[in-house]
Amino acid sequence: MKSILVYDTTLRDGSQGEKINFSAEDQLRITKRLDAMGIHYVEGGWPGSNPRDVQFFELAKKVSFKHTCLAAFGSTRRPKTSTGEDKSIMALLEAETPAVTIFGKSWDLHVKKVLVTTLKENLKMICDSVAYLHSRDREIIYDAEHFFDGYKNNPNYAVKTIGAAIAGGADVIVLCDTNGGTMPFEVEEIMDKVCPKIPVKVGIHAHNDCGLAVANTLAAVRAGAVMVQGTVNGYGERCGNADLTSVIPNLQLKMGLSCMTNKNLHRLTELSRYVSEVANMTPFNGRPFVGKSAFAHKGGIHVNAIMKTPKAYEHIEPETIGNERRVLVSDLCGKSNVDYKAGELGIELGGRGFDGKKISKEIKRLEHEGYQFDAGEGSFELLLKKLTGQFKPLFELESFRVAVEKEKDLPCRAYATIKISVGDQQEITAAEGNGPVGALDNALRKALNKFFRVNLEKMHLVDFKVRVIDGRDGTSARVKVFIDSRDQKRVWSTIGVSTDIIEASWQALEDSFQYKLSHT
Repeated sequence: MKSILVYDTTLRDGSQGEKINFSAEDQLRITKRLDAMGIHYVEGGWPGSNPRDVQFFELAKKVSFKHTCLAAFGSTRRPKTSTGEDKSIMALLEAETPAVTIFGKSWDLHVKKVLVTTLKENLKMICDSVAYLHSRDREIIYDAEHFFDGYKNNPNYAVKTIGAAIAGGADVIVLCDTNGGTMPFEVEEIMDKVCPKIPVKVGIHAHNDCGLAVANTLAAVRAGAVMVQGTVNGYGERCGNADLTSVIPNLQLKMGLSCMTNKNLHRLTELSRYVSEVANMTPFNGRPFVGKSAFAHKGGIHVNAIMKTPKAYEHIEPETIGNERRVLVSDLCGKSNVDYKAGELGIELGGRGFDGKKISKEIKRLEHEGYQFDAGEGSFELLLKKLTGQFKPLFELESFRVAVEKEKDLPCRAYATIKISVGDQQEITAAEGNGPVGALDNALRKALNKFFRVNLEKMHLVDFKVRVIDGRDGTSARVKVFIDSRDQKRVWSTIGVSTDIIEASWQALEDSFQYKLSHT
């Protein structure tokens, strides 16, 4: 099986994405995880551009990576400057990485309008910079920035820039679609013409401005590229970079090319979620291969089919990349959805006369009232147990009272008093919070801590959403409240529906705690 080199630039290109800001420690943690995944190259950052990247490379010097070759990233020397005196070039050497990735201009527009220098000087800048770094025993990866735009505008000059990098001793030439505007067929056509002229390894670096970064990467591999550059989850400037969580499984599972071991491929979903957590970015459920919804089935006909043969509606087995099949329940579901979910959850149907067909009918009724069980699977599990007589509440609400106080020039404060029963014992507590739901959460947790403190220590709410079901009734409209909660092992979602936002919030909050305690 032909091997493809995977080059990760999450720490540099990915960090340029909006709302993403890694610390040096974050960068090191991600690098260690990428190393454990067997990623061939990790671009650590641009040591000449900011103190954070300088700190990262200092931290990285103390780490011995098993599989990954660390690369420092930078630009060619400045126009009319000696290479040995260029601060950016010196910073690349001071990073002490075994590989250096250096970019230069391939598009004559950039040479004339951005660098404001001559085409001849740009060629010297490329050759001098590569040669200088190559003479210092570094593996040199040359990123031909804006190559495809440059080739379409002035093909002869674009090819000359590559020739200058090769003359300087570049080990890999990476052709970049920096603006992300090239079509896959153009990538393949241009590379078919250019690759025969390149005596070293060729790579591809694609941006996603037309939604084609993955497609362009795959097209480039078909045309001869043996290195693919991208980021985990496609993070990056503007619309992002080629998403390695799609590129890798497409290459390996669809095109029969080796990027990593099957064992590491099984951990791809885990990697995606880990990086999103470190980046403090909400995972995109619809992300191909690794998204939570990538193998989620909602329609009854679909579910009936996958129960017989999963490949009827799945292009690969989800376990191959560490994901899982999910069956959703909603007003579109049928008996098959309920039967599948009950089996998945280990719940026996038929209790109190509620089989899959009758439960499906009840779900449709509740969803018509505003419930949405595909977004509140924790509440759905509790509903199944309640309908079939298999649910025993760990606590019961006797009453609660919520008050909100507003003083001039001060933020609102909320206060909640709650009375619950646990077995034959009752507990009354009061608490305050930043809002009525926060106060209720604090009061309930305070009351439950008397009975279940150890079980609740690691549980916390991570998201709270309110949706109006039908706004035509104005402030009297029914609302649904979604609460996402998590502990060290799992994340679960619950839902409440009412014309009163506090009552709907309580329903979702109560379900969240009941779910947690029932799984302890």
